[in-house]
Amino acid sequence: MRARLFWNLGLTCLALILAAVLAIDFYSSQALRQNYIDSAAQQLSTLSHLARANPPNLDNAEELRAWTQWMAQGGARISVIDATGHVLSESARDPEGMENHSDRPEFRQALASGEGHSIRHSATLNQEMMYTAVRVQPEAGSLEVIRVALPLAPMDASLSALRMRLLLASLLIVLLGALALFVFFRSFATRVDRLTQFSLRLAKGDFRPLPAEHARDELAELTASLNQAAASMDRTIHSLSGERNRSSAILRSMVEGVAVIDANERLVFSNQAFSQILSLNSRTSEGRPLIEVLRNSELLGLIRRALKGEEGLQADIAMGTVQIRSFSATAAPVKALDSETSGAGNAMRAPSTSEKPSGAVVVLHDVTELRRLERVRQDFVANVSHEFKTPLTAIQGFAETLLSGAIDDPKNNRRFLRIIRDHATRLARLTDDLLKLARIEAGKLEVQLLPVAVAEVVDSCMETALLKANQKQIGITVELPGDLPRVRGDAALLRDVLQNLVDNAIQYTAPGGKILISAERKNGEAIIAVTDTGIGIPLSDQERIFERFYRVDAARSREAGGTGLGLSIAKHIVEVHGGDLWVESEVGAGSKFSFSVPLAA
Repeated sequence: MRARLFWNLGLTCLALILAAVLAIDFYSSQALRQNYIDSAAQQLSTLSHLARANPPNLDNAEELRAWTQWMAQGGARISVIDATGHVLSESARDPEGMENHSDRPEFRQALASGEGHSIRHSATLNQEMMYTAVRVQPEAGSLEVIRVALPLAPMDASLSALRMRLLLASLLIVLLGALALFVFFRSFATRVDRLTQFSLRLAKGDFRPLPAEHARDELAELTASLNQAAASMDRTIHSLSGERNRSSAILRSMVEGVAVIDANERLVFSNQAFSQILSLNSRTSEGRPLIEVLRNSELLGLIRRALKGEEGLQADIAMGTVQIRSFSATAAPVKALDSETSGAGNAMRAPSTSEKPSGAVVVLHDVTELRRLERVRQDFVANVSHEFKTPLTAIQGFAETLLSGAIDDPKNNRRFLRIIRDHATRLARLTDDLLKLARIEAGKLEVQLLPVAVAEVVDSCMETALLKANQKQIGITVELPGDLPRVRGDAALLRDVLQNLVDNAIQYTAPGGKILISAERKNGEAIIAVTDTGIGIPLSDQERIFERFYRVDAARSREAGGTGLGLSIAKHIVEVHGGDLWVESEVGAGSKFSFSVPLAA
């Protein structure tokens, strides 16, 4: 603070003092120089008039030199020049060696107007000179110009000495000013710094007052005002701290979102859970109209009903666009207690049931997981019922047909029995898959984690896969690196995973297509992939294909005898091994199913 005040204010004042001193120095020097020039011009004018009144005799060289020396006795330089610029006589040098002066400005002016003046550097004397030239026309003689000059060097020397004295005086003034400013601003900055530190203490909750100042200026008045404000804030904060701490402790411990809305439909308060649910910034949203911060019409309508005084309001509300979340919302009106002062104390009266609520409290409880589990249970029951219904209906129908006399039909009885057998096999396979999935989800699946060669797992699946692929004229290629290490897993379970992926690839690849089984080592894992040129999977279905009973092409899957549980079981098996199963697919371009298994140590 002190440094900033000194540099901002102190140096500004010093700059003003320095500017004033320099201005005085400059203008005084200019005034003295102009005064000297005016004095020299007056002297030269007097000498030029004297020369014009007593012109020299150009016919007699001795008289011309004597006249020149007589005129130069006053300290001026005298030159006599003819009309062509030739120097006839010179008081400072021998005129024989001097150059022609026809180009001198004072000479040309004198010839033109009778009198000329100039201040310039003299090449003859190598110094600054002031010139005055007059044209003289004797009665019996040729035209001539008499030039009178005075040097400016003495003036410059005097001005330099004066400037030096002024500079020393200016330096002394600046130093004294700097000292005075330093003393003043040090005291001023100390007082401002005390106020700054006091304001920082107030921000931290320290309300101790400042000592009273003896000065009677604006800073002293500001100190007194801050002390009064600090005392008032101390009393107010102490009275509110207890209530705030109790309320904050309760709200902080709640995982439900809680918000308070006033009668004007403005958000008064919201805890962190409520702000996170609605993606709000609690600092900027509080105090704003509810319609600006709340985009859910159902919740807004529920709150408005509570503000009208309705009790026991509850509703299930869905929020979000990409990821839908479900909340159980409860809203209740709040009727504030009005305090009335009577005598020496305050009497509290209970709110009337007929008066309008002063606000509402809304609580949001996240029931997303609960609703998801309910939906999964319902879907599971529906899917299982549907999967069992079809084969059971077929078995019952064909059994009744046989009992009705078709058993004696040699053309159809065996075909009906084969249909009954196939549907019974499908029921058995579905039951086995359900039992296996139940064991996996219950953590009862027996897994023997041993070093397993990936090539052995692939080879064990190829016999069945080649038989199915040859029937559809689908080519299967295996590309395994020779240095691929063993993985840590259960060979039988890994074979089930790979067999399921290969069977799906064959099922959804058109005749003439290709299937590639590959593997690579990456980040301590073996990545095994099955790539096909089949129909592909839409992007909207790729997130759900690992759900139980979910099929992209349900009719085709059932025709092939699929249960809809294969990918779900495969994903669970891979996750039991500490890996992951994912898909990359494009409609019409095929799919690539990959799963990772940790390498054996």
